[in-house]
Amino acid sequence: MLKIAVVTRYFPSSADPWQGRSAYQTLRVLAREADVQVFYPNAKYPSWLKPRSRIYDKLDASYRPLDVKVNYYDFPALPLISRPLNGWMAARVLLPHIRNFAPDIIFSFFLYPESYAALKIGKVLAVPVVARSMGSDINRIGDPISALHSRTVLREADFLVTVSTDLRRKALAMGALPERTRTIVNGCDLDVFHVMDRLVARQKLRIDPAAEAVVYIGRMDVKKGLRELVEAAVALHPQRPGLRVYLVGEGPDRTIIQRAIDTKNAAGYVYALPGCPFDEVAVWMAAADVVTLPSYMEGCPNVILEALASGRPVVATNVGGIPEIMSGECGQLVPPRDFMALAQGLASVLDRTWDSAAISAQWGRSWEAVEKELLSIFESLVPATTISK
Repeated sequence: MLKIAVVTRYFPSSADPWQGRSAYQTLRVLAREADVQVFYPNAKYPSWLKPRSRIYDKLDASYRPLDVKVNYYDFPALPLISRPLNGWMAARVLLPHIRNFAPDIIFSFFLYPESYAALKIGKVLAVPVVARSMGSDINRIGDPISALHSRTVLREADFLVTVSTDLRRKALAMGALPERTRTIVNGCDLDVFHVMDRLVARQKLRIDPAAEAVVYIGRMDVKKGLRELVEAAVALHPQRPGLRVYLVGEGPDRTIIQRAIDTKNAAGYVYALPGCPFDEVAVWMAAADVVTLPSYMEGCPNVILEALASGRPVVATNVGGIPEIMSGECGQLVPPRDFMALAQGLASVLDRTWDSAAISAQWGRSWEAVEKELLSIFESLVPATTISK
């Protein structure tokens, strides 16, 4: 059985159980066919220098998501100052643990610092490394040193996987080799996300059956276009008094978003709600008239795949990999940072009658399909005779 060491912070933890859900779902399925162990490098800051928004300093090392083996390891860090060294420090801390695991291959989500650390460990252990780019690791690189280290990963990793063709194109422009780069679009859990009765879902969530329900599920982050969504709701509400907008999730900008709602006197029809358990996401999808994601940038957002599998139309921005997974037959694309265009897109979709079964039929890609494509890459890099028994 193939032994896969996974180096990533893009994964659930006690501090953020919703983080890295696509990585978690990928690894859950992969663990059925391989021996998968996640090694989570957590930046540990001195208490007197801890960033105000930092929530990862007190991870519960015993936290265990279902079906995936994981261990959490702290490495010393300083805000901003140590960023150029974080990949090296994470590698230093993780190396003895990964050596003891004796993997056949190292797999990593996110280019820097995780994949850079994986690359350093792979060279020491003479083990091939596969890096997976998720979106912001290419779209939003924080500083020149991180960009330099990210390019090193793109050039030197044994293989690079991106979640969209848009990301692959950007990776190639940064130095990745075409013959060692492939796009593998995310999947979703088709046993969970499928067409369900809207009224039943609304009863569970206590949503008015007659409401025009617009649902956002994800990170409370202004870069997700949530201020624009509030403004779009304000623009639409006078003509659509039954409009209700639900923002479901956790994140660093909840206060900013709630202030935008309050400033616009929109609290009676725009609701910033806490994050929900994974099983409840499908209920929110089923309850929606439209699911929206007005982000400024994206890789391959799972919320759209899950909405489509649930048979719900989507209004999203035409950024990153979103145009690769959407068409006019399942919703509408709008430009980012434009609340009037977003309002018009939402109104257009709400005014149209949609065939839930037809939308759902357009997206039938499972996590098992993702797992098979990844395994084919791993097995091409690891001679059969060296795979651990």
